[in-house]
Amino acid sequence: MLTSLELLEAAGISRATLNNYISLGLLPRPVVKNPGAEAMTRARQIGYFPDDAVSRIAQIQKLKKQGLQMTEIARRLQAENPQSAMAAPEDLAAQSSGERRESAPEPMRSVPGMAGNQRFTIDQIPFPAYMVNYNFEITWYNDDARNELLGGFERLPSDIKERNALVYLLKGMYGSAAANREALVQIHLMLGRGRLTRNDLMGFLTQQAQTLASSSQSQADVYPTGSLVKLPLSLQAPSGERVEYSVHASYYREGILFVYAPALGDDNLLGLLERRDEVIRNLLKRRLPVLTDVAVLVADLQNSVRICTELPADEYFELINEIWATMEPIFRKYYGTHGKHVGDGMVYYFLPQPDCNYILNALTCAQEIKEAMRRISKEWQLRKNWTHELYLNTGINEGLEWLGVFHVDTKVEFTVLGDTINHTARLSDFARSGAIWATKNLLGKLSAEQRKRVKFGIRRKNEDGFEVMVDSSYSRIMELIDLSMPHNEKLHDVAAMAITEIIDLAS
Repeated sequence: MLTSLELLEAAGISRATLNNYISLGLLPRPVVKNPGAEAMTRARQIGYFPDDAVSRIAQIQKLKKQGLQMTEIARRLQAENPQSAMAAPEDLAAQSSGERRESAPEPMRSVPGMAGNQRFTIDQIPFPAYMVNYNFEITWYNDDARNELLGGFERLPSDIKERNALVYLLKGMYGSAAANREALVQIHLMLGRGRLTRNDLMGFLTQQAQTLASSSQSQADVYPTGSLVKLPLSLQAPSGERVEYSVHASYYREGILFVYAPALGDDNLLGLLERRDEVIRNLLKRRLPVLTDVAVLVADLQNSVRICTELPADEYFELINEIWATMEPIFRKYYGTHGKHVGDGMVYYFLPQPDCNYILNALTCAQEIKEAMRRISKEWQLRKNWTHELYLNTGINEGLEWLGVFHVDTKVEFTVLGDTINHTARLSDFARSGAIWATKNLLGKLSAEQRKRVKFGIRRKNEDGFEVMVDSSYSRIMELIDLSMPHNEKLHDVAAMAITEIIDLAS
């Protein structure tokens, strides 16, 4: 008997092709059993095929070269030997007690989202699948994708910038053929919906640039719409055989999930992908920790304890919910990712984007939530006849940090490990009266042209005791406050940090 890996190597086909042959009844489903102590694997269960499966595949490929369609091949082989295709030989199934037939793959024509009576999950997708962010950097993958498409790497590098999916696709078994490279670039341009341009591709595909046909950009100008898209993809295997995929792209705020299913029988997969909340929750739980550039925004409600004391409980919760409901669309507009935070405040992470600057996104977002908070404050002043203002005090910082997720049951939260988040929280504690404070390091990441859009500086007192704004300047925190005061004790660890107040941004 042959394992599936041995069969793939002997026959020179892909796993998707193998699954397709099984679903069409051209090959028997594998017998699944314990491989035994002598096997060089840690897997508890392995699927085995009969020894004649290799010759069976050779027969299929011969008929394909004669121009026969797969359905005609299936009918012809079934007529020649009715028992060999749809079921494995009985003596093979009886060779080991406790053996069972693998339940997948079946022709998937049942109720959407169901495999027989079982629900598909992300871990059970029997096809190559991976998720990318909107820079097309890999954030999750399954073993089928790694082995069949992405070059069979040992492990991904920790730096997210070195995880571009197309780089790995071109290293995989399909990447050696120019036609395959063109097809892979083309479909990613289309499914990227314009956020990744051909020029972006050339930045990391310099060696392959000359092999890419000039038609790609014009063909990819028309982008498919909808949260779930399916496009055909035809690739040539090293054996010369054509492999037909249906590439499913499911779009989420956090990125795009790609699934390379066989061209036939993907109804159950569509059912899974339509359960969007469940899918993204499971994907985020499995998201790989990455080392990435990130801008962190922390905003806290000033005097929240006093406000909670003054308001009836139902009105306090109403206020907090109104603040969150107002701010969430603004964060989403600028690609902010919600992070873990204790209390009434909010933490958002801004990651590099292909079509905009993530630091400008964080700064512009901070300005918009400041204006939105002013409107909320005026409304509540009129409603409660208050004389005091409601403020969100904001700190913004940047760094190269580890981004990962914490999850318990159905709750998933992004978090950044390192000094960046801690220093940003202290900067938010330092801010008063709704001010936005940012680090010198953060503004230093902007180009000179981008920095011209930002009005920033330090308020200082002149000789007459009047406060004036010194534009485009910075100061250490220790020079702006009295660190000997008890309420400033928490700022000692950032006392030497160079910061500035963000006043406005030009559009």
